[in-house]
Amino acid sequence: MIDEVRRLSDALARDPGSRVFVPLGEALRRQGQLDLALKVTLRGLERHPHFPDAHDLLARIAVDRGELERAFDEWDMVLRLSPGHRGANRGMGFVCFQLGRLPEAEQHLAAAQAAGDEDEGLTTALANVREAQKSAAPLLARTSGEFTLPPGTSHDPHYLFADVLPDAEQTALLLDAAGFVLAGAYFGFDGRDLGHEVGAELSGVTDAARRATRHLNLGDWTSIVFETEVTVVAMAPAAGDGLLVLATSRATPLGLVRRLLDRCADRAKRWLGGRL
Repeated sequence: MIDEVRRLSDALARDPGSRVFVPLGEALRRQGQLDLALKVTLRGLERHPHFPDAHDLLARIAVDRGELERAFDEWDMVLRLSPGHRGANRGMGFVCFQLGRLPEAEQHLAAAQAAGDEDEGLTTALANVREAQKSAAPLLARTSGEFTLPPGTSHDPHYLFADVLPDAEQTALLLDAAGFVLAGAYFGFDGRDLGHEVGAELSGVTDAARRATRHLNLGDWTSIVFETEVTVVAMAPAAGDGLLVLATSRATPLGLVRRLLDRCADRAKRWLGGRL
């Protein structure tokens, strides 16, 4: 790989206007040199602003840097320059999946498949996105209303996240790999704790999410955020193939939702490690 980078770098030095910057940027990306890969790609795009493969590479670098929105924008550009681009549709499917936009994820992955991409990983990813949609649908239907969290905190695992989520319209649930409730609560609009029901519905989400992102070859899944008219539901993987589920009101900014999810994830990690 080092020899390849040296060879491509020499080729680019000899001809700065060539398109060899794309394989060079990809080689650097695979080495984990993301800053340098980004620099090479952006410099190449200055000379070739309408080169789809360069925007595709920029999108993949953005994914590695955790910049999903930027990746989405770059892949959108690729599709504008080259309609039906399979790599762009696969990538946008991955981003939409990570952002919880499952119908859009299915649409893009199906488009990649329809364009002739017969890769087995894509087929599996598409099936898993569809499975995730089926698993999430009952949850979203149940949480489309107001809900409250009982006041106070307790050493009871039922209230593990009570002091982490001070707002009465925020609640969190920690599930094990089989969907059984380990800690937390999930209150519906009528005040009932739906934790066990939610766990049963989401028992396959972690595995489906892992399979989908693995087969797309774009990294592990870290979180998914769903939005309904009045509720936001965020999910993240937990230790032992578990799942962390956070619900809050629709008025909560998405940035805050992600910070709350991080706080709950930290609390769950410490609790599972026996340090609380």
